[in-house]
Amino acid sequence: MSTAALIILLLLLALLAVPVSLDYRFSWQRKLEGRAVLRWLFGLVRVQLLPCAERQPFPPQVPPAGPSVEQAKTSGEKYNPLPALRQKDFRQRLLRFARDLWRALHKRDLRLRVRIGLGDPADTGQLWALCGPLSGWLQTVEDASIELEPEFMDAVFEVDSSGRLSVIPLRLLYLALGLLVSPPFWRGLRQMRWPA
Repeated sequence: MSTAALIILLLLLALLAVPVSLDYRFSWQRKLEGRAVLRWLFGLVRVQLLPCAERQPFPPQVPPAGPSVEQAKTSGEKYNPLPALRQKDFRQRLLRFARDLWRALHKRDLRLRVRIGLGDPADTGQLWALCGPLSGWLQTVEDASIELEPEFMDAVFEVDSSGRLSVIPLRLLYLALGLLVSPPFWRGLRQMRWPA
């Protein structure tokens, strides 16, 4: 390898080793509100991110004159995640990736509050039978305050979150490559193409 290529590679690795941080606050009750600031190179690069609601709307697009989305789905290859999720190795590999990703994120003042209601107390109760144990487990998560709340009378979905996250891109790249070279991950992806 030439000296110039080696210098470029080392410079790229050095840039990927610099942490990227995200300060955010958003709320979604009837519409999305909030702000986020992305910082890199120790604050030298600063990007203000706007929520989708504040961006200029795109002009309406004319649908293409080809087959509809439903026809494309029925004529194309179907993917079903259930056979992959039934594989213990695939589930364990995805959970390990999610756990490693959570640990790779440096969190500060991370807060998430979700309020869910389906409008019918019976339906909300069935949903809460699934989410209730998850809510208890999420409250034990370190470095974050996570709350799930049921609303039995009204149909509602509200999210309120804020915090500061920072991560080293080189570490994310390492975790993603580890997932991509994992045989259980590829076996699970192949299973998604087969009928359930």
